[in-house]
Amino acid sequence: MDLSLLTIGATLLTCVLAVIGVHTYAAGKAQRQALVDRLTATGQMPIVTGRRRRFRNIDRRLRGTGLGRRIERKIATTGLDITPGEYFVYVVAALIALYFIAGSLFAPFFGIIAAIIGLWGANAFLNWQRNKRTEAFIAQLPELTRILANATQAGLALRTAIGMAAEELDDPAGEELRRVADQLAVGHSLDDAMNELAERLPSRELTVLVTTLILSNRAGGTIVSSLRNLTETLEERKETRREVTTLLSQVKVTAVAVPVLGLGFLLIINSMRAGALDDMTGSFVGKVAVVVSAGLYGLGFFLINRMTRVRI
Repeated sequence: MDLSLLTIGATLLTCVLAVIGVHTYAAGKAQRQALVDRLTATGQMPIVTGRRRRFRNIDRRLRGTGLGRRIERKIATTGLDITPGEYFVYVVAALIALYFIAGSLFAPFFGIIAAIIGLWGANAFLNWQRNKRTEAFIAQLPELTRILANATQAGLALRTAIGMAAEELDDPAGEELRRVADQLAVGHSLDDAMNELAERLPSRELTVLVTTLILSNRAGGTIVSSLRNLTETLEERKETRREVTTLLSQVKVTAVAVPVLGLGFLLIINSMRAGALDDMTGSFVGKVAVVVSAGLYGLGFFLINRMTRVRI
């Protein structure tokens, strides 16, 4: 009887302490939020926006390595809202998933090949995002040059015109120009800020615009006529690029369809006789044949993309 009373008393005490702990935590959290709101309202603390970052410890350690710095520079050119640590963890998880999926569908040896292809695909994804962002920026260049021409014709300085364009244009042009305006505000020269922009988004059109702005800023002359002519040229190049992309879309689909058909044939072979791929990759000759076949498929994909890359 005494033991039961002791158990009940301990349980009640635990519940009371739990309630007190929850109340104290809630009160402290409310006080902290009130303090943050008060400091933010008075301008003593900047407004923090964005989502909560994951894998902070991994990200902090990765940024101290050469690999992490390379990943960080590449992500910065893509405009993705992701940290190097998050990217690294997601890639590792995807490689492990590819290994087990390919190994279960085909054979364990195909899991290694799938992981290698996945590693290449992770880097290709960042390059694709960078090219996609560059293409979007190029599509906004005619409007950008038009805004700069109107602002400079109205008598505004080029630095002011860039800040105005950053406010009026949507992303990615708005975000990139805001970065340029911030660099100019802290003392960077126009040459350095514009050259960094051209390095982040490499393209012939942007290089021409950057060169025009830098030369005009150095010479001190008017750039209205140059920007007007550049606007018309960019509009024509934009239409030409759209037509070329439409004409080459079928060829690009073929470059993806051929490797997919190869994987389909492997599934058909494995379904016709269970374990056929295991027997094939069980010998050294079979492994060499699989590697050579995968290399030929990759070479065909590379050559088709290279042949359809038209520079305008």
